[in-house]
Amino acid sequence: MSFNPKVVRLAGANEAAQPCPVGVCDGSGWILGPENVARPCECRERRMAKRRARGVASTIPAKYRGVSLERPPISDMARDRGRAPVYTAIKEFAEGIDERLNAGEGLWLMGDVGTGKTTLAMLVSKAAVEAERTVAIYSLPRLLARIRRTYDAETGEQSYLEFFERLTSVDLLHIDDLGAEKRSDWVLEQLYAIVNERYESERSMVVTTNLDQAALEEQIGPRTVSRLVEICGDPLPLFGDDLRYRVA
Repeated sequence: MSFNPKVVRLAGANEAAQPCPVGVCDGSGWILGPENVARPCECRERRMAKRRARGVASTIPAKYRGVSLERPPISDMARDRGRAPVYTAIKEFAEGIDERLNAGEGLWLMGDVGTGKTTLAMLVSKAAVEAERTVAIYSLPRLLARIRRTYDAETGEQSYLEFFERLTSVDLLHIDDLGAEKRSDWVLEQLYAIVNERYESERSMVVTTNLDQAALEEQIGPRTVSRLVEICGDPLPLFGDDLRYRVA
């Protein structure tokens, strides 16, 4: 027997509902099924996830808000034989962002300074934001500084456990410049805890680093890198000229 669900609005008459991001309900977050039994729409969980994610850096930096597959410098990569395979991988990931995040898949961009790693990673994060998914975006030094601040949190401020839970529960965690922080037992502990939690809960990550896999293992530990490989697959290599020094 076919079932065509009817939508139901449970919000107040004067409450303006936002459009359903998955195009199923009328924006109320509920669907009326057989025998007038209401069930939650998929968008309800997404909206609840957004509330849980409050307190993490989720805004695309101003410099990268205009990134696009059709605009330089990313569009130039499609015509660069050395960067074209990475461009294709990023394009496929961004265009299938919902499926990739649902599967807990990630990306690892590795290569020289100025080769476009951060720009490509921001394109993926932007696609996730536009798909109404929860995202946390940090450079590694900024992330570690944010964690340190939680140790001095006063009453009413976000504690370490609260921040850790929000950081590890977002749909996509974007860490830029992995391996940029001076190695210490504390840094190794923090990174392992974050990556391992996301690995066990099958949540996506996108990371960039200037270090190759062997150097990254030396910097942040083989256990953490092993889990990154499980989440992100093999690193996508970007080498060549520094794009920042190219004359337009």
